[in-house]
Amino acid sequence: MPVSSDLEALLAQCLRREPAAQRALYARYAGRMLGVARRYAYTLPEAEDILQDAFVKVFIRLGEFRSEGSLEGWIRRIVVTTAINHWQSGKLRRQSQVEFPDTQDFVPAVSASALDQLNVREVLSLIEQLPEGCKVVLLLYAVDGYSHSEISELLGIKESTSKAQLSKARKQLLHLYQQQNNYIRL
Repeated sequence: MPVSSDLEALLAQCLRREPAAQRALYARYAGRMLGVARRYAYTLPEAEDILQDAFVKVFIRLGEFRSEGSLEGWIRRIVVTTAINHWQSGKLRRQSQVEFPDTQDFVPAVSASALDQLNVREVLSLIEQLPEGCKVVLLLYAVDGYSHSEISELLGIKESTSKAQLSKARKQLLHLYQQQNNYIRL
């Protein structure tokens, strides 16, 4: 995907390490990328740390960008990788693991209309309650579009583990949703 001439000029200035150009590039993408980082962090300050570290990498590696895809997509991959690195290194505050009852025995149907009424904030709130491994795999797969093969490579786990974590995350999301809406076993 070709880069527009104004963006191309901005990138050239960034490659020359011009601070004003770097600030402009940061301002152009920081808002959207903070949203990406926020999904992987537990707090806004942690997401801001991820974003800062990611943009340092963007400016260091900018010469590697080949315009084969969008610049935003390239930056997004760096933000996601940086978030995963923070998670793996323990830089992100670890939440205590929430234990969930086995949901395989009983999974009542949830009406489509009930699920349609969830807004983005409610979905993200449910996702944040997942255990770390499930949350990261779910975000990588369902939100950021990574394949199980890519996830296994990023996280250093088996592909089957990635698939199992995704399945577990989906079941636990359903359970959390049902708890939130006072579903009871009959």
